[in-house]
Amino acid sequence: MYTTIQTIAFDADDTLWINETFFRDAEDQFCALFKDYVSYEECQRLLFNMEMHNLPMYGYGIKPFTLSLIEAAIEITNNEVSISQISELITLGKLMLEAPVVLIDGIEEVLGTLSRKHKLVVATKGDLLDQERKLEKSGLAKYFHHIEVMSDKKPTHYTKLVNHLDIQPEEFLMVGNSLKSDILPVLEIGGHAFHIPFHTTWIHEQVEEAVVHKNFKELSKASEILEFL
Repeated sequence: MYTTIQTIAFDADDTLWINETFFRDAEDQFCALFKDYVSYEECQRLLFNMEMHNLPMYGYGIKPFTLSLIEAAIEITNNEVSISQISELITLGKLMLEAPVVLIDGIEEVLGTLSRKHKLVVATKGDLLDQERKLEKSGLAKYFHHIEVMSDKKPTHYTKLVNHLDIQPEEFLMVGNSLKSDILPVLEIGGHAFHIPFHTTWIHEQVEEAVVHKNFKELSKASEILEFL
């Protein structure tokens, strides 16, 4: 079934390296900072709503997240947030940007094996500078033919990528942790998709319904890719 695959694309965050846990930790620290104003649950709700409000303008990544932290703090405190609290939030964002890159277990061995027979690309969304930084720090750049940082991951974005790679959708395989961003859009354009869940998923990326498709595989770890390719 997979003999036609020419190019394999990998999502970056939580597929190549750990990422989402940094955001969850930052959210916890944010809500602890403003616990005198709102409950933890209400804080989480307000912050998520702020992120969704800002997403069309700011896009994805740590920098947009930091701006949303500051705006949410202004809203939660009714414009009484202090300069020192804003400074703490900026520092929180910088610490996320400076965090070490921790690879997903087994991913480098998988990339080393696959790169001998297939063209590998990174297909991710977020801030270009941040994703380039993480890829460089990861030591994985040598395995990839092309890096694509998208503003979003819709079927049109994947169609553009497939056309850029000069292949047909059925020759394309996407590997990622998000059903919403990495799997469903690729299946929609006729490509193949392997889903490897991460232990935590941002609410915005969650999909409730089960995926049933002839081009879809659900895996539990990266090394299982080699059983099919």
